[in-house]
Amino acid sequence: MGRGRQKAKATKVARKLKYFSPETDYAALERELVSASSASEAGEDNDYEELAAKYAVDDDDWDESDEVPGNR
Repeated sequence: MGRGRQKAKATKVARKLKYFSPETDYAALERELVSASSASEAGEDNDYEELAAKYAVDDDDWDESDEVPGNR
């Protein structure tokens, strides 16, 4: 019995979200994009690169004797 009211509320919310378009703050967007690009240029991504190098697997050292038992 309560499903009709629940569905009506969900439809109302969905319609509101679909047709609502707030004003875009382009200045704030530009600041965010500039700060993100300057952060990556400044080398803040080095942490990931260091971890990737630390845990990198050298596939050239792999041979058939390294095969895990039971994976045939």
